[in-house]
Amino acid sequence: MSAKLEQYRIFKEVADTGNISGTAKKLYISQSAVSQSVKLLEEELGVRLFSRTSRGVCLTAEGRLLYDYAAKALSLLEAGEQRLAQTRELLRGELAIGANDTLTKYYLLPFLQAYHRRHPNIRVKICNGTSRKVLDLLHTGQVDLAFATAPEDSRPFVTYTCFDTHQVFVAAPDYDCDFDKTYTLEEMSRFPLILLERTASSRRYLEEFFLRHGLKLEPEIELASHNLLLSLARIGLGVACVTEELSASSFQRGIIRKIRVEEEIPARTVAMCIRRDSEPPAAARRFMEFVKEGTNNG
Repeated sequence: MSAKLEQYRIFKEVADTGNISGTAKKLYISQSAVSQSVKLLEEELGVRLFSRTSRGVCLTAEGRLLYDYAAKALSLLEAGEQRLAQTRELLRGELAIGANDTLTKYYLLPFLQAYHRRHPNIRVKICNGTSRKVLDLLHTGQVDLAFATAPEDSRPFVTYTCFDTHQVFVAAPDYDCDFDKTYTLEEMSRFPLILLERTASSRRYLEEFFLRHGLKLEPEIELASHNLLLSLARIGLGVACVTEELSASSFQRGIIRKIRVEEEIPARTVAMCIRRDSEPPAAARRFMEFVKEGTNNG
C-alpha cells in the first residue's frame, strides 16, 4: 500500500475512533506514528483535519468533507480486493474462449460441461469464428484462449497441441462412385464437390494442396458449417471434404463412407493458444488444466 494511501487509512481510523491512542492500538503502530501521519496529511493538503477535545479529537469541517471521500475510496478498494480474491479462487469471473462451431461441439463440449459443473459461478463466453478470426481475437485480448489450427506464425502465442486432424472425402453409401477404387487427385477434383467457404482455413489448406499438384478446385456447393457438409453428402448431393476426427459419429452410423485417394492430404494440428505477452486469468488457467488433463488421458 502506498504511503499516501496509508495516510488516508490512518486518517479514517482516527476519525472513526476519535482518538490517537485507540487508532494506534487498532493498527498496531505507535501513537507518534499516527500523529505524524495525520500531521503530514494536513501539511500536504494545507488544511486542519482534526480539532482536539477533552476526550480526544474530532473532525473539522474540512476533515468531514475529506472523510466522506476517503471512506468511499477505501471501501471501493476493499471491495476490489475481495473481487480479486474471489476471481483468484474461481468463486466468480469470466472465461472467454475463441473457437469455431465444429470444435466447440465435437471437442470442447465435454470440457465445458465438466468445467461448468466444477465452477458454476464462472461465466463462460464463446466467440465463434475461423482459426484466423479467433487468433485475431486472442491477439487483441478479446478472448483468453483460442482453439485453432496451429498458426504458421506462432511468435505472438504459446500453443499446446490438442490433436491432429485429417481431411478426407466422403459420400453417401449409395452415391454413384466406386468405394473400392483408389482415386487420383485429378479424378477427385472432377466430382461435384461440397466444401467449406473460402474463409475457412481448412478450405484454403485444401486448395493449396491441390494447387501444388496443378489442380484447381471448383466446388458445386460452398457452406459455412462442417455439419452441413455431412448433411448434404448424406443425402447424395455430392462429395464432401470433411475433418475425419470430427465425423466419427457419421462413420459409425454408416451414413457416409470414405472415398480412398492416392495421395492423402497432410495432417494439421489443432492447438490451444494463449498470448505470449500476458498471463491468462485464473478462470482460463483452470480451463487449460481441464483440457491438458483430458488430452493426456486421451
